[in-house]
Amino acid sequence: MKKLGLIGYPVAHSYSKKFFSEKFERENLPEWAYELYPIEKIERLKSFLKSEPDLVGFNVTVPYKVSVMNYLDEIDPEALVIGSVNTVRIIEGDNGMKLKGYNTDVYGLEKSLVPLIKRGINKALILGTGGSARAVKFVLRNHEIPYTSVSRQRHDTRIQYEDITEATIKEHNIIINSTPVGMHPDVDDFPAIPYQYITNKHLLFDLIYNPDETVFLKKGREKGAVTKNGLDMLHLQSEKCWEIWNEMVLSV
Repeated sequence: MKKLGLIGYPVAHSYSKKFFSEKFERENLPEWAYELYPIEKIERLKSFLKSEPDLVGFNVTVPYKVSVMNYLDEIDPEALVIGSVNTVRIIEGDNGMKLKGYNTDVYGLEKSLVPLIKRGINKALILGTGGSARAVKFVLRNHEIPYTSVSRQRHDTRIQYEDITEATIKEHNIIINSTPVGMHPDVDDFPAIPYQYITNKHLLFDLIYNPDETVFLKKGREKGAVTKNGLDMLHLQSEKCWEIWNEMVLSV
């Protein structure tokens, strides 16, 4: 049995197990399995890996996409530039186990978000500053789309939620939620922005996919904005993960 999985805390909200389990059944791959692994502290990663000898790779979700990098032996150059890892290969060699990190969030985001962006003058408001936000920034920079980051803490390179005004919303026609606010089970939560200023000229993208429509997206839809959740992004980046893991296994 070759095992894959997702580490993070929490992980119960994730559709990754469902996606890969259905994929393995559909493609007749009974030797593969995918599990969810809630790890309360990233410091427990090494001991966890020792307890799972059949694990050949894993995904990383909040809040460990940045901190996991401290535990890797090698990082793909693009992931290093992004500063965030969501996919890890476990390589068994003569000198023991080696961990190599990648970022497939960028691939999924590129294919899911960019086609929705209209030509013209665009500027994005990124809610959150964690590992997922780093992937968002990377994609926007590649497409020369300026952005403003929003955080709960004030910083020279970002604003706080209370700084967002009507002018801020009008200036930024793309609003991307990269935080877990509104994710299952806290489905009634939503980022604290002035939704009353959103119009049909806005695009709201939420990296959350459980629930299907967050309150963030619902409020945008009610104002006529184009909205999309993160499910398509999940599927796209998951297929990219599979390429990485499968290539590694076949090459051994």
